[in-house]
Amino acid sequence: VQLQASGGGLVQAGDSLRLSCTISGRIASDYTYDMGWFRQAPGKEREFVASVSRDGRRISYTNAVKGRFTVSRDKDGTGNLQMNILRFEDTAVYYCAAKLRASSIWEYWGRGTLVTVSS
Repeated sequence: VQLQASGGGLVQAGDSLRLSCTISGRIASDYTYDMGWFRQAPGKEREFVASVSRDGRRISYTNAVKGRFTVSRDKDGTGNLQMNILRFEDTAVYYCAAKLRASSIWEYWGRGTLVTVSS
């Protein structure tokens, strides 16, 4: 199982950016696995950003991104994180992860992609 996040970059405050996460391996088409997005800013602990079920129906966001970020899944299982009205404090390395729906442990992790928002 491999997860690969992409789409990071350098943007200005107020801009938008779209991250994607591809999944390969046995869980790619498994509807029992959810996808999550996390981020880790410099000097801070990694924090939860958003999650989405395989069918895209169950979605959760951290309060800091509600109304600005939108998480989704494509038919092939690829996850997307549309980030609008980016703020300086959104600067972080963003990671995607996967877990069984019934589990609280994020089992699989991808390499992060850096998002830098200039003020």
